[in-house]
Amino acid sequence: MPARPTYGSNVSVHDPSIFKDDDGTYYTFGSHFAVASSSNLMSWTQVANDDNAARLYGSSPGWQTILADAFTHVGNDSDGDPPGSTWAPDVIKLGGIYYMYYSLSTWGSNKSYIGRVEANSVTGPYSNSVEVLKTPATSSTGSAPNAIDPAFFYDKDGKLWMSYGSFFNGIYILEMETSGAQIGLPKTGQGNYGTRIWNGGNGPEGPYIFYNPTTDYYYLMVSHGSLSDSYNMRVARSRNPNGPYTDIQGRNVGNINAAGNKLAGNYRFAGASRGYAALGHNSVLVENDKYFVIYHTRFSSNTGVSVNHNQFVNQLFFNSDGWPVMAPNRYAGENLGCVSAASIVGEYDVVVHTPIGNSVNFVNSVAYTFNANGEVRQGNTLAGSWSRTGDYYFVVTIGNVTYNGVMAPQYNIDLNYAELSFTGVSEQGNSMWANKRL
Repeated sequence: MPARPTYGSNVSVHDPSIFKDDDGTYYTFGSHFAVASSSNLMSWTQVANDDNAARLYGSSPGWQTILADAFTHVGNDSDGDPPGSTWAPDVIKLGGIYYMYYSLSTWGSNKSYIGRVEANSVTGPYSNSVEVLKTPATSSTGSAPNAIDPAFFYDKDGKLWMSYGSFFNGIYILEMETSGAQIGLPKTGQGNYGTRIWNGGNGPEGPYIFYNPTTDYYYLMVSHGSLSDSYNMRVARSRNPNGPYTDIQGRNVGNINAAGNKLAGNYRFAGASRGYAALGHNSVLVENDKYFVIYHTRFSSNTGVSVNHNQFVNQLFFNSDGWPVMAPNRYAGENLGCVSAASIVGEYDVVVHTPIGNSVNFVNSVAYTFNANGEVRQGNTLAGSWSRTGDYYFVVTIGNVTYNGVMAPQYNIDLNYAELSFTGVSEQGNSMWANKRL
């Protein structure tokens, strides 16, 4: 079991995008200029708070002067909070130069702009803004995407891609140059905006794509719902970096908005001092055969969902069908390993997350007993079954719904103990979590 981790103080990074620097330090960059750093993905330090643009751009000539061309296009009411700030950035390093891709958008329309600044240090100061992509100045142009939330990845052949988009006309992808005078800018011949890979509507936004060489799939993650209370992460997969991407039901998310496997909804485990809400706008780190999802979350409050939010890191595991499932608890250095059938027996707090949709309702965990004979009982009532299908692969059925997932040792930070946890996904794309009790 993992040892009790040292998390330190929570950090607040809205829409965190992760970058690992050459010295091994991890950085997350978020909307409104927030930055945090860590050496181990568990204990984080706040490098810059919201609205501290000078930390990244310097105090002179000022960030709005540096991004003057972007503001000329979108106006000074960018993001509805004059004098504005930038939306979710992404940092990559090409040819020894750090490039930060930022975005601005006129609130309530798809008049938007993705630009790029550069620096010799990961935390800046950044300057020399270059236009990457912009959408028309006419907000009624429904065929244009909302050019915000850029995110980068390399495919298995070493090609560089940028996904982007939010609401309006959905998520798009462009192949980018990796050398020459146009390094880090879109390749020609891809049309005005590239290829649409997730349909628009109430979400998706905050796209992030990563590749798993074991499954040979590319996974596209997005967030749906309101960032204030019902945010939820969805995932689909494809054999190709530019799609088409399909969910567990085989639906092409490029054509359907209300699709994708839902990783989690608003929830609260028994005994925890608070519930967690609006988990979303994530990035993914792949390192040493581990997959980490970095996201921000809000909390339960007397009135529903809190205004405040923090950045968390959980592991992503892959079930026997190659679908990612999210660990119920924050990363604490745990590793997957052989889990015996005998060790499963005991009582669990089980959260069956809300189905695909944007619900603000909190799901409270329910106590179930996993018996040695493979039964799952709620009190004296037979409620389902469980079975071991591999070293750490398990299948759990509750309420006639079967969840294919992974059992792993986890540290439960809310109750301060380490035990086994299960995470799985149903054939309908809904998730279930279970924490074993001491």
